[in-house]
Amino acid sequence: QVQLVESGGGLVQAGGSLRLSCAASGSIFSINAMGWYRQAPGKQRELVAAVTTGGSTNYVDSVKGRFPITRDNAKNTVYLQMNSLKPEDPAVYYCNVGAITTMYPFRLINYWGKGTLVTVSS
Repeated sequence: QVQLVESGGGLVQAGGSLRLSCAASGSIFSINAMGWYRQAPGKQRELVAAVTTGGSTNYVDSVKGRFPITRDNAKNTVYLQMNSLKPEDPAVYYCNVGAITTMYPFRLINYWGKGTLVTVSS
């Protein structure tokens, strides 16, 4: 129904920056919240940042001020600008999008990307 394509992950030195992108496509009627989660080995998946249709944002405390999240509604794309990357940031980052499709069941469903790996070197 909805496909999410993530890009921007990779290897970066501590203190460096990366920008993650997630583009949604498919039989989309509308998109609600968009965001990014991350999961490191041995840790629970956690919300990193999310942005609502109205522009309200929510961040995990550890990334506040470092990882601004933005969205381009015309492109059905959400971005996560990761600045000043720290040793605790490496993880698989997953895009998450809440959307209503033009197909059954016509209700809000959360869709997940496949994940993109972010690695921070010394």
